Amino acid sequence: MKLIIANRAYSSWSLRGWLAAKLSGLPFATEVVPMDTPEWQARLAAGDMPSGKVPVLWDGGEPIWDSLAILLWLSNKGHHDRFWPREPHARALCYAMSAEMHAGFQALRSACPMNLRLRFPDFQPSPEVLADVARIDALWSAARTRFGEELDEPWLFGHFSAADVMFAPIVYRLAHYHLPLSDTAQSYVDAMLAHPWMVEWQEAARAEDFVLDRYVTDGGVPA
Repeated sequence: MKLIIANRAYSSWSLRGWLAAKLSGLPFATEVVPMDTPEWQARLAAGDMPSGKVPVLWDGGEPIWDSLAILLWLSNKGHHDRFWPREPHARALCYAMSAEMHAGFQALRSACPMNLRLRFPDFQPSPEVLADVARIDALWSAARTRFGEELDEPWLFGHFSAADVMFAPIVYRLAHYHLPLSDTAQSYVDAMLAHPWMVEWQEAARAEDFVLDRYVTDGGVPA
């Protein structure tokens, strides 16, 4: 399998696709196509990114685009228990949380674009952003309280799952924009930031030499 992603420092959807591939345990190659470059336009013209976006997983000549579709594809390749909890109520909540993350939280996404090179200690969130943060905090706390605390692991559903994959870019946003969290949510953020896959992604992002001005906003300091 080959996974096409964009700049690690900025592409939140790429992070989800990459984490899904890592979670599958299957071998895959990663190919970075920098955004806003002639290479990007050439790959679009060649049909390598059918939707015009990333991530795209190519498997046996078949493209699977969109991070949620990639999650489903990989879980259906015989790795369902790696992605989704076995217990039915936990699995239902994991499905719902992953879908809500995929479709929602537009205020937070718009106001706090992912930029792993910068932190924003003086960021002033709007009421809409704070509402998104409160909803995320409540979801995480519910998952941890109902299902995550049964195992001696810090993840939302006990073991690292699709929900952790889907919320991973939000973890970076919450940390880099210094947004207010409950103790439970903050502990989860700390655990996610220390996960070896998240550390690997962060280090690779900082090593990139691609800089996109549209992701450099006022008030940022080096991360």
